[in-house]
Amino acid sequence: MIKFYYHPGPNPMKVALFFEETGLPYELIPVDTLKGEQHLPEFRAINPNGKTPAIDDDGARVFDSNAILLYLSEKSGQLGGTAETRSELLSWMMFLASGLGPYSGQCVHFRHAAPEQIPYAVNRYRREAQRHYGVLNAHLAERTYIVGEEYSIADIAAWGWIDKANVVLGEGELAEFPHLESWYDRISQRPAVARARVIGQDVPFQSEMDDRAKRALYPQNFPENDTATGTH
Repeated sequence: MIKFYYHPGPNPMKVALFFEETGLPYELIPVDTLKGEQHLPEFRAINPNGKTPAIDDDGARVFDSNAILLYLSEKSGQLGGTAETRSELLSWMMFLASGLGPYSGQCVHFRHAAPEQIPYAVNRYRREAQRHYGVLNAHLAERTYIVGEEYSIADIAAWGWIDKANVVLGEGELAEFPHLESWYDRISQRPAVARARVIGQDVPFQSEMDDRAKRALYPQNFPENDTATGTH
């Protein structure tokens, strides 16, 4: 059975949604990133980058959420689009992996987690996140789904971060992108989304952003931690 290394967040949620959409069996392996469990040697053997999600499929490791979605869609034969839409699917998956996700994450960091407010950084990442929202909004003006005529892993990959629009851009800001908002509402109404949202709710993940959590999440800010976190 596939082992699914999970901590609540936009990227693991993508994989959770795929599992719930397809019914592919998995074993949930909690990784409490606020406690630094992502830096333990046994997890680094699964993902040397020390982040969730990751999967272990009978000894085959896959890390990075979009890589996992591509792998699982190929393995299961589900939600991977068609041969005719393959080029579009790959293009949007890379757009989401290299653009929407990273800029959204950095926007959240500099707006909410950075130890000091740096106006240039806040503006830079917020504007880039908005730009990526705009690209998707224009693309979805006359479309139901991101690729072709069917729901696919491209929709799952985008949903993981658009679900956090209120945190990324601010409360109500998604309304500035009406086509993207309509798409988001359609995806969020899927029964699998409700099931994905409750995955791991019975796990006592740490929620307090204390000093240990900051050191675990942002080890680069604490050089004395290098040996423990593998960042040296």
